[in-house]
Amino acid sequence: MPFGDDEVRIDLMCGPDETGRWHGHFNIRIDADALRRLGLHPDQPTSRVVGPSPPAWWHAEAERV
Repeated sequence: MPFGDDEVRIDLMCGPDETGRWHGHFNIRIDADALRRLGLHPDQPTSRVVGPSPPAWWHAEAERV
C-alpha cells in the first residue's frame, strides 16, 4: 500500500435503517500530502475538468470496444 498507517483513517458506521434492515457505511480519509505524492490531490491542475464532457454516443461506443 502506498500510504503509511498514520496517513489513512477508516471508519465504519453500522445500524438499522427505518425498516429495520442493517447497513454499514465506510468512511475513508487519506492525508492530503499522501495524495499529492500520487498526483491525486485536487490542488493539482490535472485533477480538474478542463473541457466539455464528451457527447453521449462516445460513452456507449467506448463500452462496446
